Amino acid sequence: MIVNSKELFKTARKRDYAYPAPNYVDQLSASSYIAVAEKLNLPVILAYAEAHQKYLSFDEAVEIGLYYAKKAKVPVALHLDHGQTKELIFEAINRGFKSVMIDASSQRFEENVRQTREIVAYAHERGAVVEAEIGHVGGGDEYKDSGNNDNVYTSVEEARRFVELTEVDSLAISIGTAHGAYKGTPVIDFTRLEEVRKAIETPLVLHGGSSSGEYNLSRCATEGISKINIYTDLITAAAKEVETVYPCDYYTLKKALKNGYEKCLEHYYGVFKTFRYRS
Repeated sequence: MIVNSKELFKTARKRDYAYPAPNYVDQLSASSYIAVAEKLNLPVILAYAEAHQKYLSFDEAVEIGLYYAKKAKVPVALHLDHGQTKELIFEAINRGFKSVMIDASSQRFEENVRQTREIVAYAHERGAVVEAEIGHVGGGDEYKDSGNNDNVYTSVEEARRFVELTEVDSLAISIGTAHGAYKGTPVIDFTRLEEVRKAIETPLVLHGGSSSGEYNLSRCATEGISKINIYTDLITAAAKEVETVYPCDYYTLKKALKNGYEKCLEHYYGVFKTFRYRS
């Protein structure tokens, strides 16, 4: 069943856990994520990133996402991740996505606010929710250590002002993670996370969850983050599973990829303490 994430995040914030938000790039990855959610009887944030159009066209992503989200036996928030094109974000909402992200984090604060307010107004009129980002989560390939990366950490005051000005439904913050695979070890600023959580009631989101370490991610999930994005670890796990079976035909290859996706995502449900949803 398709839901928006508003009520899910309220529960997560209250019970101190996070939902995984895996990115799908084809039918196999999407179906694998739904299979895990149904096996565990837990919700999932099924995400498609605008940047992944080179792997899966937007039109195909809409059809795949809607098909699996609608038939799922658990709540599924179909989410457009890192939307940067206004027209594409509007189209995603119009075609059934109940959650969208506007990523204007690389813009000046005032421009980020302006773009986010426009998306929020459009989405709320149509029953969808909006995620935005304040601060900037850089790329893992640029991450050498906590003092040498392209992250711009989220300040408490800007987070407070941003939420007040935009009425955004969830907020992605930068506290030390990065997108993709790391060259170094991420150092998470848990003090900043605590400060931001105390300052605003808006649910918080973490990008760049892959390779951030189980200890770091578990603490994030139990100390204020309601959604953690996962992608690189999933596709890496799928590829490694293929290497263990040496498939000699297409069907064996697909089975190995599916097993890799499912084992990795199920593992993260445990790391994120998502089972508290049922408590």
